[in-house]
This record gives sequence, structure tokens and C-alpha cells, in this order.
Amino acid sequence: MSKRLRSSEVCADCSVPDPSWASVNRGTFICDECCSVHRSLGRHISQVRHLKHTPWPPTLLQMVETLYNNGANSIWEHSLLDPASIMSGRRKANPQDKVHPNKAEFIRAKYQVLAFVHRLPCRDDDSATAKDLSKQLHSSVRTGNLETCLRLLSLGAQANFFHPEKGNTPLHVASKAGQILQAELLAVYGADPGTQDSSGKTPVDYARQGGHHELAERLVEIQYELTDRLAFYLCGRKPDHKNGQHFIIPQMADSSLDLSELAKAAKKKLQSLNNHLFEELAMDVYDEVDRRETDAVWLATQNHSTLVTETTVVPFLPVNPEYSSTRNQGRQKLARFNAHEFATLVIDILSDAKRRQQGSPLSSSKDNVELILKTINNQHGIESQDNDQPDYDSVASDEDPDLEATASKAHRQKLLGKDAN
Repeated sequence: MSKRLRSSEVCADCSVPDPSWASVNRGTFICDECCSVHRSLGRHISQVRHLKHTPWPPTLLQMVETLYNNGANSIWEHSLLDPASIMSGRRKANPQDKVHPNKAEFIRAKYQVLAFVHRLPCRDDDSATAKDLSKQLHSSVRTGNLETCLRLLSLGAQANFFHPEKGNTPLHVASKAGQILQAELLAVYGADPGTQDSSGKTPVDYARQGGHHELAERLVEIQYELTDRLAFYLCGRKPDHKNGQHFIIPQMADSSLDLSELAKAAKKKLQSLNNHLFEELAMDVYDEVDRRETDAVWLATQNHSTLVTETTVVPFLPVNPEYSSTRNQGRQKLARFNAHEFATLVIDILSDAKRRQQGSPLSSSKDNVELILKTINNQHGIESQDNDQPDYDSVASDEDPDLEATASKAHRQKLLGKDAN
């Protein structure tokens, strides 16, 4: 962490003092109880990190702190600031409220429904409104006003908007201006550091040309965030991007365990996916890594006698309504992979990501994970799954016993710029 939290800081959702978690994409600090609700919403709604027990890129934490200190929470509670809201009985949660249903209902209204966000006047052409907002974002990112840009993003501005007259994206503008916190915010909302402007230059090129070396290095890290995190999850190491190493491919200690016909078939199917479908699968596995790691941190930091209940467990990836039911089924079934199965899938994805980017057969050095099967449970709180089928959300189905094939087949729609390509 870049600094210790001040004792005056309170949970953005219920005002409990000394919050331990942050919602990165909302720019808020939240308490343990409210975090249990945020985790159940899914990363498409709230991306949570523990302030002390989760590794933070320093500038990402600085971005969240800046948003919090500059009143980002008022973006999500805009209408509640109106005295008329109190008169009508509308109020935010307080420390004495129960998690369920009181705090949970408020948090879902606040972040999922966006019930309290300032609404723009209705217009016939929503696409024109989004374009106008995106142009405002394009201009605003050259300044340090993070909360202004977050407000524009909350209203529908697109982080990857390509300005037709300027010939570049907001991330190009922020990089040229050396606005590293703006770049962090844009990346959280899906901006792609590899996007080229009309002259073929990327945001990394802009940062280097402007002498913003820290920003340039951070943009490279963001570009490889997905594969870096998957590798770190298995072996606790990240590639040395400064020296041109962009991939680490862990290797199972006993490779003979990976030779089952099912594993071979799944790997072959993964390699046959087109780039779009492969990226979707990779991002879904990234989300599952985040779920497993975040749950492990959450469970390790709680008072188990009072807080850990059935209502605070997130047993599989929450449903994302933007995805098909088939994809959501596959995402949920990733939770049933035991440590060995999941590690094998992660390694296959890392290997194929490198193959696809380099356009050649794999020839990488491998990081031997001697204790991968013995230590992964201790490091990440993963318990081996038996054959009992969990209670999935209503969207899910347990009819397909071929879990690897189902997962490969079902991951259909995502990567939002944070890939290794």
C-alpha cells in the first residue's frame, strides 16, 4: 500500500469506520460486511480488493484513494444527497442494519440498479449521448480530475472510444499527458493499452515519447495483466517485462498426470478456438482465479464465529446478465475444478496465449512448480471438489459431465482489452 488508511475513513455503503476493502471500479472503501455483498454481485459490478492482504500496484491504489478522497461515492449516491430523499424515506444503510436484507438491498440498488446515480435527460438517440459523453471523457483525461472522468464513465462514456477527428482514444490522451491515475481508471473500465491510433502508435508509445517511463512500464503490465495473474496464481512469480520476458509458463511437477484423454481433448479444443473465443475463455478463467483468491483472503480475515455464514459465501462466479446462459453455466462450473484440474487448465491457457501472440510453437522456459498440488490449497484456500454437484444459480445446469469440454465450449464473450495479444 502507498500509505496507511486514516482512521477517519468510513465504509461508503454503511459508514462503519476503518473499512478494510476497496471497490476498485467504484472508487470506494467498504467494510467486511458490505464486501460480502459486493463479492456476490460479480466483478462486472464491483471489483474488490483487500487494502492490506491483497497485492496492489501502487498507482492503482493511489487511483482508488484519490477517488475516495474526492467524493467519488457521491456519484453512486447522487439522489440521496437531496434532502427530499430523506423526507421520502430513502436513505443509505447504516452500521446497525443487518447485512441481509438491509445492507444487501441497498448495495444492489446502489451499484447494480444504479438507482441513485444522476440521470441525463432522456434523448431519442442514446448512441449520440454516449458519443458526446465519450468525447467529454477524451478531453477530460488530460487533467487530474479523476472524479469527473468516473462520473462520465458512470453515465455511459466508453473507455475505448476512438475519436474520429482526433484519431486516438482517451488512453492515448492520458498517456501523452502523463496522467498515470487516469490511465489506471481507464484500464479498470476496459481501455486497451495495445490499441493503435490513426498513425499506428499505442498508448505505450505515447508515454515513452513523452518521457513518462513509469506510466509506460505500467501500461505494459496492464497489457499482460491477465496472463501475469494466472502465472502468479500458480507459481508466485511474474514475468520480467522490462527485460522482454512477457510470459511464464508453469509446469506440473508430475507431467504424467496431465496425459488423460480428457485433458488431451480439452487442450486440443482450446487450441482450435479462434482468438475471440479463446480470449473469452481466458478472461472467464481470470475471473475464477480472482474469485478463489478473493474468497481465500476474505475468509482468512473474518471473525468466523459471526461473519462466515452461508449468506456470505460465494461458491461460484455470479451470473453476468450480459452473457448467454450457456456461458454463465460454464463459468459457474469452473468452481468444480479441483486444484489439479484448474492448474492444468490455467497452464494450457498460458501456453496457448504465448503461442497465439508469437505465432510460433512454444519454446519458453518453464517454471517448475514442484509443490503445486500440495501448496495450492494453502496459498489460495482452494479445496478439492468431489463429485457432489453444488447448488447453482437458476441459470446453471449440471447435465453435462464433461466439465473441461463444457468450460471450453461455454466461454463465449469477453476480454475488454486486458489480454496478452
